[in-house]
Amino acid sequence: MMMMVSNGKLGVYVVESKGGAIACITLSLLCLGTWPALLALLERRGRLPQHTYLDYSITNFLAAIFIAFLFGQVGESTPEEAPSFITQLTQIQYNWPSVLFALAGGVGLSIGNLATQYALAFVGLSVTEVTSASITVVIGTSVNYFLDNKLNRADVLFSGVGCFLVAVCLGSAVHSSNSADVESKLGNFSGDCKTVSQEECQRLFGEQEEEEMENVKEGSAAFLIALENKRAIKVLGKSMILGLSITFFAGLCFSLFSPLFNLATNDQWHTLEPGVPKLIVYTAFFYFSLSCFLIAIALNVTFLYKPILDSPRSSFKNYLNDWNGRGWALVAGLVCGFGNGLQFMGGQAAGYAAADAVQALPLVSTFWGIYLFGEYRRSSPRTYALLVGMLVMFAVAVGLLMASAGKRETR
Repeated sequence: MMMMVSNGKLGVYVVESKGGAIACITLSLLCLGTWPALLALLERRGRLPQHTYLDYSITNFLAAIFIAFLFGQVGESTPEEAPSFITQLTQIQYNWPSVLFALAGGVGLSIGNLATQYALAFVGLSVTEVTSASITVVIGTSVNYFLDNKLNRADVLFSGVGCFLVAVCLGSAVHSSNSADVESKLGNFSGDCKTVSQEECQRLFGEQEEEEMENVKEGSAAFLIALENKRAIKVLGKSMILGLSITFFAGLCFSLFSPLFNLATNDQWHTLEPGVPKLIVYTAFFYFSLSCFLIAIALNVTFLYKPILDSPRSSFKNYLNDWNGRGWALVAGLVCGFGNGLQFMGGQAAGYAAADAVQALPLVSTFWGIYLFGEYRRSSPRTYALLVGMLVMFAVAVGLLMASAGKRETR
């Protein structure tokens, strides 16, 4: 599965086999499909998105440091083949063009993840992941295919992309059908739930107006209104165009970070001087995660005092004192960090176009959406049929993208 490149001693771990690459990509798929659910869970419980993303960013960066030292800095390095992580950090005066590509990729991912956190509230877990993943596959996978000198099997690869697009269409139909179901449940209730009268609340919730969400049946009108009252970002009455615009913006950011990382590790544009070793995947991942971390901290500290999308205002002191849900936010950062690292490790061996199979993460996210949040509970038979069709197409798409994997020649 892996080999160690060194000068007779333990050295840099490199994924070599196709099976090892697919294992990395599969584990990455599970990780990258799980962390959005954790962020959505905290927002639905009322934790401010600024607080959550700051915690998430810290452990996300720590995961990158752990991966870099564990796999990229063990024993002696071989300068001609695969310099160690620390060795390449000291060579920035020579490899800075590749470092810039890695830093730019981290900026794209950080902004995309930040936009995703808000899109999850406005559009929902399943639709957000489906839409952003589709844009990533169509743009990012196509770019990676040509950057990798057509390393992957085109017929299989683009058949997978086609299946992904069909699944996206089905996902849009699921969202449309489910929205109609929600409107039917709410009946005469429309706009911001603050406008619901005392009598209407009693009709929905019974005698106990302040009934906890846990005691309300998932998918019912009472559940939907209780959720709106509890969550950090109020969404009822807001324009769907706003949520979809944020989602498309996130997908565009995601579609750029993988090709930029590809350029950082493989130097297809020949920006490095002759004889300068290409960045190993662990060095590139460190720089990638560094810029991701710095952008996230800068933006979210700003949003504490100048919130966006009508989020509550906070302060750095309030953030430090907010321990409600902090553990889950820290776990989300670790899960995402290891997911990204595994994706890049698999992509270095099998091709980054095949590694983009992790963009089928809505398979995982939809499971968490149904299991944790009760999405699609008490929906119509039409919604359930469309949901099954979407998941089947996603399964076919990820299988085809993984089957397209080639084997990169050892440098």
